[in-house]
Amino acid sequence: MAVEVARAAILADFFFPWTHHLAADLSVPRLVFYGVGPLLVSIFHRLWLDLPRPADPAALISFPSIPGSPSFSFSHLPSLYRRYVAGSGSPEWDFLRDEMVAGESAWAAVFNTFDALDGVYLCYLKGEMKFNRVFAVGPIHNALDRGGVTDVVAEELAAWLDGSPAKSVVYVCFGSQFTHGMAQGRALGEALEGTGARFVWCVGSDRVAGSDGKLVPEGFEERVKGRGMVVRGWAPQLEILRHRAVASFLTHCGWNSVLEGIVAGVMLLAWPMEADQFLNARVLVEEAGAAVLACAGGREIVPDPEELGKLLAESVNANAFVETRARSVEMGRKAKEAVLEGGSSFKDMEALVAELSELGLHNA
Repeated sequence: MAVEVARAAILADFFFPWTHHLAADLSVPRLVFYGVGPLLVSIFHRLWLDLPRPADPAALISFPSIPGSPSFSFSHLPSLYRRYVAGSGSPEWDFLRDEMVAGESAWAAVFNTFDALDGVYLCYLKGEMKFNRVFAVGPIHNALDRGGVTDVVAEELAAWLDGSPAKSVVYVCFGSQFTHGMAQGRALGEALEGTGARFVWCVGSDRVAGSDGKLVPEGFEERVKGRGMVVRGWAPQLEILRHRAVASFLTHCGWNSVLEGIVAGVMLLAWPMEADQFLNARVLVEEAGAAVLACAGGREIVPDPEELGKLLAESVNANAFVETRARSVEMGRKAKEAVLEGGSSFKDMEALVAELSELGLHNA
């Protein structure tokens, strides 16, 4: 008598490459989920194989086998790889590299992105990597009620935005992990104060990294009262970006922020700082044309307040960056269409479910 027996599979984040051993021991498929862009995965693939180790951090590393033949200075490569180079030779770092390479043998790869943004790299990965099942199912919806402690009442912020003209506000946020150096943070504050544009500035912690000083200058909020709001702690980013008053987003280009800004259809002002952010900025600025490079670098980079302030002002001027603004809106439309029935991500999700269904049951 034939009996149907359900079969399991493992879905694991790419930061857990060791799960390929578990999947092999259990004889089940392993799907790796990438909450990052496929350009990063493409770059990582070559880095782990080729292991470039230039003595000069400014040296350019080229990737001719990747579409567009991208080049990055060593200092702009993913920070995980740069830490590997600094620590290679130790058992821990060599174990990480071996696991990352072995982890590429997954049964399938699932990406939080969509074809209109990253199609060229998705196609590349299908031909380059050991897995040949590559599914882009994003942008994945984020819950509106996520977050942490904040000093701003949501209703107060919403009321301030409601009272702002359409497309008049710059939203400034660099994620939950980065903290400014004193000179850098003060330059940003000076730019915001001098620009004349309306803004919401999420400073996270007001304490400056490596200092007892505060990021927001004394008297700053009084001087910009009515024109700007400062959020300490967690900002309700999705609600802010989706508000009709917001025109632009000064962002560190972390992948979640990238997708949230794209879906909102706002113009992105890219300030990559670490990790995969320089790669993401390339996709946004040079390929999608939906962003403008505002600055590049971490705490060691201090922008000119006047130049940055000018850019912030232009980002809310409907007559400036007309083509970039149009591309932002278009990319936002394509992102939303991707997850609707018949869209590229909808179809990829259907294909993924179909593939899993085919191997999910067997006769015993």
